Amino acid sequence: MSVVSPSFRARVRSSIETPVANVFGRLGLTPNALTLIGFGIALAAAVAAAGQAYIWAGLLVAFGAIFDLFDGALARATNKTSKFGAFMDSTFDRAGEAVVYAGIVYGTAVYGWWIASGLAAAAMAGSFMVSYTRAKSESLGFSSGTGMANVGLAPREVRIAILAIGLVMADLAGGVTSFACIGCENSLAFGRIWIVGSLGLITVLATVTTIQRILFVYRQSSSNNQEVTK
Repeated sequence: MSVVSPSFRARVRSSIETPVANVFGRLGLTPNALTLIGFGIALAAAVAAAGQAYIWAGLLVAFGAIFDLFDGALARATNKTSKFGAFMDSTFDRAGEAVVYAGIVYGTAVYGWWIASGLAAAAMAGSFMVSYTRAKSESLGFSSGTGMANVGLAPREVRIAILAIGLVMADLAGGVTSFACIGCENSLAFGRIWIVGSLGLITVLATVTTIQRILFVYRQSSSNNQEVTK
């Protein structure tokens, strides 16, 4: 199951999400506007990552996650939930996550740091598989609503937290290129460790989560005697 329990989600929703969402509503923002703002911040984070400004990339990833968190809460608080809004939210969440990883791939590849580039691509692929297994399972009638979000070690909020921490700490540890910390070999090494470590952890946890969700659907299918075809 997920490291973010349903009870914890419920507590966050009642104590934080709804009050903050109401503030956004009083400011005149709509749920779709928050979705687009979050995507715009993800684009800025991708540009920062491409330029190896990792501390800014990490902070922007964390800041953008706030808007991703509250667009759905605002829709519920203002009774503006819709299928199109949910579709738009999921689509731009995936797009925002993709562009950040693409920025990391570029920012590391331009200096020939292929290990980090490969891990960033693998983390993006793993993250997409986590999202795909949920979308496909729900479209087939398995674990509708938010049920599938509670399956697996690394839902989106966990991946975003790991990525943001890894990016910020890479810069605080001295950066990842020679000109970022001239003569600071130890700091340089630690900066690279944070990038590689966070991307590797996301890749592993996303892969495990995908397997957990496949097994979850398999068990549901077996118990219901349902035959699923492509």
